[in-house]
Amino acid sequence: MDINQILNANYHVTERLYNLQLQQLYEMRKLNHPNPLVRFGSKIFSQNDEDGITLEICKRIGLEKGTFLEFGVGNGMENNTLSLLASGWKGEWFGGEEIAFSTEESKKLKFTKKWITLENIAELTNLALERLNKKEWDLISMDLDGNDLYFIEELLINQHRPKIFIVEYNAKFLPPIEFCIKYEDSFVWEGDDYQGASLTTLNKLFLKHDYKLVCCNSATGTNAFFIKKEFEASFKDIPENIEDIFVSHNFNLYNYFGHRPSIKTILSFI
Repeated sequence: MDINQILNANYHVTERLYNLQLQQLYEMRKLNHPNPLVRFGSKIFSQNDEDGITLEICKRIGLEKGTFLEFGVGNGMENNTLSLLASGWKGEWFGGEEIAFSTEESKKLKFTKKWITLENIAELTNLALERLNKKEWDLISMDLDGNDLYFIEELLINQHRPKIFIVEYNAKFLPPIEFCIKYEDSFVWEGDDYQGASLTTLNKLFLKHDYKLVCCNSATGTNAFFIKKEFEASFKDIPENIEDIFVSHNFNLYNYFGHRPSIKTILSFI
């Protein structure tokens, strides 16, 4: 065995030990958090553990199949609604970059490459509902790295009130801190802390429109889950205080999610 092989072997051993340690820390975050809903966190196609939380919420409110709308889907291989698509849901995606496969032949999913602004989001959402021949969305996921709060407010004002709303929050600003960036049509996140809105600010908006915060994902502290208050009887175990639902950022991620997703697998669902 030459020196390169030795170094390579040592690297893989170190990486595995590091991943094992991070996995243990992640499990501790789940088990020690005061909100029991975080313990359902698990990855199917989501970036982290959002899928398991989403499916548990759907189960509690009796949603077996429905319609979804997602803004910000990356290249289509890793997002918050692929697991719903795999469960027999139908929906639409909007994003600013091309995805890794075509949805032209699909009867379950349509992707539109579009830069989202306050001027077009309501119209695009209306058109998407018309294409699906539906009156309302069951779930909307918003992850556009910036103007999210303004887009959410625009949708709610225009009576787009899904049963479940998944939104990205800026976990640097723990409750009770209120924070939100200034709206800019052309905003592009630069990887710093000037991004999105704090959980407190988002929660205040959703409370005005009769939504209840039920969870934040424990793996990373990135996504928050809101439900219509009409379903709150199914979430009596959820803490009342926002401080007991909030999850702080976790930037130390490990490769524990198994095999990478395949385009062939995704195409089998759509």
